[in-house]
Amino acid sequence: MTQTSNRLFDGLGRMMTDAAGMADSVKREIDTVVKSQAERILGDLDLVKREEFEAARELASNARAESERLAARVEALEAQIAAFTASKAGNP
Repeated sequence: MTQTSNRLFDGLGRMMTDAAGMADSVKREIDTVVKSQAERILGDLDLVKREEFEAARELASNARAESERLAARVEALEAQIAAFTASKAGNP
């Protein structure tokens, strides 16, 4: 009886080990399929990568700052022109 029990438990142990290995293989396969499908879907959506977005945001920020600097310079020049025109009108 002892010998039969040992063989039975050995067989059950091997079967459980094989089932666990098979389940792990199935999980890896499912993970691979899901990942490839997700990458395909994201590729089809034409999304921007984080690095590209950050670069574009920095360019826009720099352009905005330059635009504000130039607007202030134009205002200063217009004020100078107005002051010069007013002084010319007062002194013929």
